[in-house]
Amino acid sequence: MKLLITGASGFVGGALWRAAEAAGHDVTALGRRTQAEKNYISGDLTKGLDMDVIPEVVVHAAARSSPWGARGEFVAQNVTATQNVVSYCETHGRPFLLYISTSAVMYADVHQIGLDEQTPLPEKSINQYAATKRDAEMVVRSYSGLWCIVRPRAVFGPGDTVVFPRILRAARSGRLPRIESKQTVLGDLIYIDSLVDYLLRIINCRATGLYLLTNNEPVPILEFLDTVFAKLGMPASHRRIPVERAMFAALLAEKIFSLLPFLGEPPLTRFGVSVFAYSKTFNVAKALRDLGQPSVSLTEGVERFVHWQQSQPS
Repeated sequence: MKLLITGASGFVGGALWRAAEAAGHDVTALGRRTQAEKNYISGDLTKGLDMDVIPEVVVHAAARSSPWGARGEFVAQNVTATQNVVSYCETHGRPFLLYISTSAVMYADVHQIGLDEQTPLPEKSINQYAATKRDAEMVVRSYSGLWCIVRPRAVFGPGDTVVFPRILRAARSGRLPRIESKQTVLGDLIYIDSLVDYLLRIINCRATGLYLLTNNEPVPILEFLDTVFAKLGMPASHRRIPVERAMFAALLAEKIFSLLPFLGEPPLTRFGVSVFAYSKTFNVAKALRDLGQPSVSLTEGVERFVHWQQSQPS
């Protein structure tokens, strides 16, 4: 099939690009970065999408994925960019549109167990990333052609630029506290190859609607991280902080960094605290029924990730 993949210079989009080409698809890859590769186009989706390509499938993976940043940047890169992709699809043969959203649109600062596709979204989004991805989902739902929205949870693996890099940097610098919750915090993840294989299955069968995607193996988050740290030869963090104190520290850090934006991202955000303080597990029965089992187990995914991480320059 002829595919157009946005966000192809990013983690998920790039992995899908490589896998789709290996599967024999004719891929046009679009990304913000400059890359001298065949069938790759550098472009800014916030300024529109002007191409002669008439694809059968468009996978919109481009996004601003970060726990922190200016609202205007999130709106431009998540909402406006999606509006421009949908407009392009409407005028270029109405191809099947697959939008990669995020499970973060469902998050609230409470334990959430067994979330599924029917679970109502919270009244208030947990951060600007979640809010603008939620708005972008509404844009996709307005598309007159066939569409599918997926909400993966905590994607990790070789090439990860979002989940583990922040955790590992904090751990190596001694800034990763153990958030003390009143109960064991459980979480779902999905290995990058499992996610990519799911995306290819959706493309092949034209599955429509909404899907939550995980490895279907919820784990105690702190124990999971300790396992990864041990495999990487890193010590586990023993600096314990109660949830309430961590949230206050994160709020203070966010206020300071919002007043001094040149400082960049705060070392601690309320979103980051929430991830470690509250369980987030998902009922993926719909995906298992329609798309099958994850292709790579969580254990195997961790081994592959650790092997890749050990090969990276220190």
